Amino acid sequence: MSEADWTACLTEQGIEPAEISSAQQAAQELAAQIETLSTDPFTSVDPASHQVALARQVSLDSFVANDVAAPASSDDAPRTIEEMAAALSSGAISAVELAEQGLARLAQGHASLNILARAETESALAHARAADARIAALKSLGDRPPPLMGIPTAHKDLYMRAGWLMEAGSAILKGNRASITSSAVTALDRAGMTDLGRVNTVEFALGPDGRNVHTGDVRNPWDPTRVTGGSSSASGAAVASGAVPAALGSDTGGSVRLPAAACGVVGVKPTAGLIGRSGVWPLSGSLDTVGPLTQTVRDAALMLQAMSGPDPLDPQSVTRPPKDLLAGIEGGVHGARVALIMRPFFDPVTPEIGAAVEAAAALLAGEGAELRQVDLPELGILNQLNIAITNAEGATQHSPFMATRAAEYGRETLGRLMSGLFLPATTYLAAQTRRAAWLDWVLEKAFGDNQILMTPVWPCDPPLIAGDTAESYHARVQFLGHCTRPFNYLGLPSVVLPCALSAAGLPIAMQLIGRPFFEDTLLRTARAYERARAFREDHRPAVLV
Repeated sequence: MSEADWTACLTEQGIEPAEISSAQQAAQELAAQIETLSTDPFTSVDPASHQVALARQVSLDSFVANDVAAPASSDDAPRTIEEMAAALSSGAISAVELAEQGLARLAQGHASLNILARAETESALAHARAADARIAALKSLGDRPPPLMGIPTAHKDLYMRAGWLMEAGSAILKGNRASITSSAVTALDRAGMTDLGRVNTVEFALGPDGRNVHTGDVRNPWDPTRVTGGSSSASGAAVASGAVPAALGSDTGGSVRLPAAACGVVGVKPTAGLIGRSGVWPLSGSLDTVGPLTQTVRDAALMLQAMSGPDPLDPQSVTRPPKDLLAGIEGGVHGARVALIMRPFFDPVTPEIGAAVEAAAALLAGEGAELRQVDLPELGILNQLNIAITNAEGATQHSPFMATRAAEYGRETLGRLMSGLFLPATTYLAAQTRRAAWLDWVLEKAFGDNQILMTPVWPCDPPLIAGDTAESYHARVQFLGHCTRPFNYLGLPSVVLPCALSAAGLPIAMQLIGRPFFEDTLLRTARAYERARAFREDHRPAVLV
């Protein structure tokens, strides 16, 4: 349909003219920002070139890691994946007991934080009993159980399991039952994890702060008056509060990393194509990624390793030689070359957050990393390029619903989708076809001989649930994802982890970015910081279930 047809269609459904006009204006402003970029008429308009650019990456130099044993936890109650695995292996607890505890904690966390979309008790306990039987059989043979066997988890309500409800935090998919199981969930099933159910999400995964008018706002465990970040809102809150040791989120513009940062846990967005996305409700096929939220970096490595691999139903999926992400993860950062990117990422960041991230960089230098500061203001446009793709592809994905059921969307979600309807095709293609060139530019100019880039995550403290921090929703979207969206656009792997507490008692996080498919180097750097900073040992959220 044309812009005029869509305007008439939405008006007939009762959408206010001011809302439609706001979406049109947002699309026009975005197009104006992107169309100022130069175009090379000799370069083919080929959106697939970015994935080709990622896939051609080959092994580059990396600093040498000398593995050491992971330190033992001093907490008596097993909370992390590794702590639970040790308790299962020793016989101190069973998978069924862990599942029962997890279900109780999810219910308790829901009462205080609104995290639970639905528990799947019967299925969870059946999986736990199977895990106990498998663990017993392995131990009888003298074998050690796999590290994820019997570990409870729950995932964002975008992840399908055949026969289970998958409602994507929406009214439109209310009562929808999945006909397939996502490839990521299937991989975790093979690893023996116990799937307890689904946790809340921003409507259709389209929003950076965590609000949802349909299911209610998820509350932050550090301060329940604050947002959790989105769109994997309850994945962050469930892990931070201790309801589960790990949860899956999805990340299109920061939707794993923003809630992980706001909730003081570890969040990983892997290289585009590393983990299959089939069976995950899509937002933007060009940008969506699967990623875990966990208590620790080592736990994140275990989750990534279990899920990595080709997915024949995902056209973005790539086949890479498998890596042991735990091998060398304790090797430290001596000799690692880390570039702290000041501009544009520090431009809108509060002085408190900026100082905390600079202090985190200094700590890495104290651990032996070679630290340098760089300015790359050119990268600021990548935020807008990501938004253009997200809005356009999201609008295409949702156009059948929007043509007849527009009034059933929350107004903020509808505003984003409508702006995608009104975005010129030339703007969308300009954003798509520049991705490969931008990736090459970043690999040359930003990485160069560096192995890791570093930035802040949130530009401010997570705002109050009751209020906004920007003049309009479209402005707030650009502001909150300023530090995360560029790396979805580039397809690069990144990890966030807490580095300080703000004066308001909320986590401040740092972001580390690696070269394509160098998750091992990235996680080793993150683990070195985590070990030196010991944030989890020093700080606990207000709500711990």
